[in-house]
Amino acid sequence: QVQLVESGGGSGQAGGSLSLSCSASQYGDLYSGSSNSRRCVGWFRQAPGKEREYIGAVRRDGIRNIADSVLGRAILSQDEDKNTIRLQINNLRPDDTATYYCASGPTVSGDCPRQGRTYTNWGQGIQVTVSS
Repeated sequence: QVQLVESGGGSGQAGGSLSLSCSASQYGDLYSGSSNSRRCVGWFRQAPGKEREYIGAVRRDGIRNIADSVLGRAILSQDEDKNTIRLQINNLRPDDTATYYCASGPTVSGDCPRQGRTYTNWGQGIQVTVSS
């Protein structure tokens, strides 16, 4: 299956912005799976000692959902070729510090699921550190 690769992590200041990208590591569809039209790419994060947290997801046709915890600060976008998904987080806070993962998986009842266990293909993760 296509390998997902996160990029753009690093350090940021509280109040600033950070942008992450999720791309396929080789020529291929970021949404590759049994049926491309029913695939999603999601973003999750996990801070040390905490459970994995859903941030948002994009369905292949561009429909997006964002978790309430980052609503108003997180922006998801998809490049026209559908091979890169971008996550921008504005007004960074120290509690945004975490390892961020992108993952692809099938829709559930037509929508992008918020449960990580439904995503079948995960990137390696990338660290984001926000200082106050």
